[in-house]
Amino acid sequence: MKFLSTVVTLALYSAVLVSGACDDVADGFEPLNGGTTGGRGGTVVTVSNVADLRKYATSSGKYIIKVAGTVTVTPAGEEIKVASDKTIVGVGNNAAIQNGGFGIHNVKNVITRKLRITNPGDADTSDHDGIQADTSSNIWIDHCHFESGGDGLVDLRKDTTFYTVSYNIFRNHDKTLGIGWTENVSAQASIHHNWFDKTNQRNPSADNLRYVHLYNNYLTSVTSYGHYARGATEARVENVYFSNTRNPLTADGNAKLAANGNTYQSCSGTIALNKGTVFNASTFYI
Repeated sequence: MKFLSTVVTLALYSAVLVSGACDDVADGFEPLNGGTTGGRGGTVVTVSNVADLRKYATSSGKYIIKVAGTVTVTPAGEEIKVASDKTIVGVGNNAAIQNGGFGIHNVKNVITRKLRITNPGDADTSDHDGIQADTSSNIWIDHCHFESGGDGLVDLRKDTTFYTVSYNIFRNHDKTLGIGWTENVSAQASIHHNWFDKTNQRNPSADNLRYVHLYNNYLTSVTSYGHYARGATEARVENVYFSNTRNPLTADGNAKLAANGNTYQSCSGTIALNKGTVFNASTFYI
């Protein structure tokens, strides 16, 4: 695994909408547990409306679903169910899911890439998420732009495991990225090369994860807290750049944390120290 300088990392964000073939493989925990290939080898379709997106996303079998232009979800707030063995990828620079998102529940092997996803609603009364996953495995969320959500931009909950969240932009939101959220300590996750920009809480909030590797992320103007290891989480945080961030690195009393190579520029509040013995990522992937 390569850890890049902050300058190189930021340069990569300029390529968010132009990179990413359908047969790429992620860094992190996502390639484990049999691998995450999405719809590779299956039927390739292009969709430009919600009816077709829903049809193919919920179908059985392998599909690579290419999204062309902006798909407006009706009814507003719907999280379109995604079945196993799917790749949903934007075509060109302007692919978007508007007024809706995706629900990944009790499935395996789902890839979402190169999409701008907005699912607005009243944060106090709606559970509208950009992507919500429960009790699923082998998920890759990559090169997406999340903004204007109702509840969370992305929530990966209830024993969802073996996933990688990479090269995404999370912007202008309260509850950004919640991971774990279970009494079981089983999930394994990698969160890397993401930009958290002018967000508030859950950047991410990692609750009861067996292993979470957070590296080469960039946090700017975060107002509540940045990377947070909660409950019994075991977290490794490496080469993260925190800028103008309140409480950039926090760990609960029972959490384990290894932090190295991080930069704290114009930050305030909690910067957690190393505590406990933490997994070595090279044991699982390079």
